[in-house]
Amino acid sequence: MEKVGIIIDERFILLESDPLSPENPDRILPLFHYTKNATWLKKLPSRMAEFEVLLLIHDENYIKEIKELSKKGGRLSLDTWIPKGGYEIAALAVGCCIEAVESVLEERIKKVFVIVRPPGHHAQRNEGKGFCIFNNVAIAAKYAIEKGGLRKVLIVDWDVHHGNGTQEAFYLDPKVLYFSIHQHPLFPETGYFDEIGEGEGKGYTINVPLPLGCNDSDYGNIFRHILLPVMEEFQPQLILVSAGFDPHHLDPLGEMHLTERGFWRLGDLLIKKAEEICEGKIIFVLEGGHHPEAVFRSSLEILKRCEEPNESLSSYCERQEDENFYKIRPFITSVREVLQGHWRF
Repeated sequence: MEKVGIIIDERFILLESDPLSPENPDRILPLFHYTKNATWLKKLPSRMAEFEVLLLIHDENYIKEIKELSKKGGRLSLDTWIPKGGYEIAALAVGCCIEAVESVLEERIKKVFVIVRPPGHHAQRNEGKGFCIFNNVAIAAKYAIEKGGLRKVLIVDWDVHHGNGTQEAFYLDPKVLYFSIHQHPLFPETGYFDEIGEGEGKGYTINVPLPLGCNDSDYGNIFRHILLPVMEEFQPQLILVSAGFDPHHLDPLGEMHLTERGFWRLGDLLIKKAEEICEGKIIFVLEGGHHPEAVFRSSLEILKRCEEPNESLSSYCERQEDENFYKIRPFITSVREVLQGHWRF
């Protein structure tokens, strides 16, 4: 059994939140208590990201605005509150992702789960929204390229909401392939099929907008028939996963029907392919997910799959996907059509 890296910090629990916001400490409290005593996990250190690291994605004036708001607390946007001390915690979330990248690239460990808040994939160069302040995963990907010397990084975003900030960061960049599967229509109302990148980055953004009610098999089929063939051709050196657990059927903000087994399966497919093409180097970073028990149980399934495979469960999931392929076929066809000439399916 392989040791799995985990990064979490008590300061994420202590961070105040808007009392009306679903982005609150309760989201990760069960995970925090569990991981504290889980000896099968390898605890990695947390750290704050330096100002210069934040500049890899964000505008200097925007970072300074967050820093200033953080002195007393204030509203960054309609749905995003910066509590007192929020800058430090948001920078801590980024720093934890950087620690994970360095640990993997230096081959201290291959698989890491980073449990942070606030989430990041809606944060743009000079704008924060959707509970996001700094774009944790985008900064980590840029760091892996600029500081780690990588040429190809894959970001897989399965949060129920489209990661508009991550897409924006790499829309022109062929070094980072961004793949998002999300409910549509839904905030932030981006991530259409035809948003595939521009210039040198054309074809390196892949969006799979799905109607509400999609389930484990639907997501598994999208991964098997769209994402995995592209991964095989792209050959990333590192995989970063924006692991939002709001497609879970219990989540109050989404209307998808995924279960914990469904998230296990997504992890299973990615980990198998990572082991084939990039020595198993994969980092999962918590994004959304607003039902504490669903976040806990789903995260635990990812951690278990990181530790060891379950071939009988893989086979069961594949049979279920094959039986239900007809339901998701039109969406697979739509993605293939807009990406014709960019990837071989």
